[in-house]
Amino acid sequence: MAENQKDVVLDVDDKPKFGQWIGLSLQHMFSMFGSTVLVPLLVGLNPGIALFSSGVGTLLHILITKKEIPAYMGSSFAFIVPMMSLMKTTGYPGVAAGVISVGVIYLIIAGIVAMIGTNWIDRLLPPIVVGPIVMVIGLSLAPSAAQSATLLNGKYDIRVFIVAMLTLGVTIFFNMKLKGFLGLIPILLGIVVGYIFAVLFGLVDFQPVMQSKWFALPNFEIPFVNYQPHMYWNAIIVMAPLALVTITEHMGHLMVLDDLTGRNYFKEPGLQRTLAGDGAASIFAGLVGGPSVTSYGENIGVMAITKVHSVYVLMGAAMFAILFSFVGKLSALIQSIPGAVTGGISFLLFGVIAASGLRILVDNKIDFDKKRNLMIASSVLVIGIGNAYLQVGSGSEVVQFSGVAIATVLGIALNLILPKEAASEADV
Repeated sequence: MAENQKDVVLDVDDKPKFGQWIGLSLQHMFSMFGSTVLVPLLVGLNPGIALFSSGVGTLLHILITKKEIPAYMGSSFAFIVPMMSLMKTTGYPGVAAGVISVGVIYLIIAGIVAMIGTNWIDRLLPPIVVGPIVMVIGLSLAPSAAQSATLLNGKYDIRVFIVAMLTLGVTIFFNMKLKGFLGLIPILLGIVVGYIFAVLFGLVDFQPVMQSKWFALPNFEIPFVNYQPHMYWNAIIVMAPLALVTITEHMGHLMVLDDLTGRNYFKEPGLQRTLAGDGAASIFAGLVGGPSVTSYGENIGVMAITKVHSVYVLMGAAMFAILFSFVGKLSALIQSIPGAVTGGISFLLFGVIAASGLRILVDNKIDFDKKRNLMIASSVLVIGIGNAYLQVGSGSEVVQFSGVAIATVLGIALNLILPKEAASEADV
């Protein structure tokens, strides 16, 4: 076990006690819930189905990766624009064709990786590339957290900012002061206390909770049952290429998990299995009426803070997600958690991911007096954090590669192209 993993509370294959298990799993479910249901709400899909497919998708991913990777699969933001367009033109059958095609691309690339092996990964992703990319993954999410922590219905509201900062403050306090079991669930406690603050400041609407039913079966969209499947080539052409974007982000998340857990998941259980897990999760989501899924940074942040890496905790979170997708009032109650609370929590979660990238650079003693290292890190950080994205096409045919994806590709390219020393350094 690596030096910075010696203080781990629960390792990947450790099982928590039953009472701890419930609290730790609920903490993960609360952390991913807001983003997972936001995507279907924006697109026009059923949030209950998205929650259900995220839970089943997570269990599929864990099964395919041999219970070795603690990752949670939630709704992907990368496909929002094309899915919104497809919902208007083709309805869900078109979206399903696109979501399933994304999963198929993952499986194809997983097959290629299985054939050629993973020895190339160490050469493409040394610490000088991995560290800045991991930092970008955390810091690129900062604007989302800041908006949640300041805006109400698109307008600045001081109450939102106050509640966000109070939520952040109590969560930091819980992290620093609590011991025992309570010390393992500071995020969950921070959300609960933040929610109470939000209620006191009038930011919570209980009407949807009162109106929802206790039991609500999601309106699944199943091929040959709810609709006749068809090859929607426009949906496939628009969405399938975006799999390359989420694959780069997937690899970035693996880098963070490698650092957190002291393992090399690219080699064991292997990148081919992690890609296959993501692909199977997306295909399942497309078959039941959900959006495409991807691994979630929020849950990685929770693991970084709590030092609990147990895959069984993630399995528990997945099972809670499946259960809650059928309990209308519970789902509505969690959906009533305002952005002020999730924004305050996200300041910490996303920041911890960024700090993990910084730790990679420090632990590997990266020398920034060398121009090569400085050029790589500088370019990756600014492009990724600033989200200098590449957009190809227009309208429903648009394909957008995020700043994180561009930064990842650029970092890999610069590492391969740049010489070990600059000309000026060679003369010294």
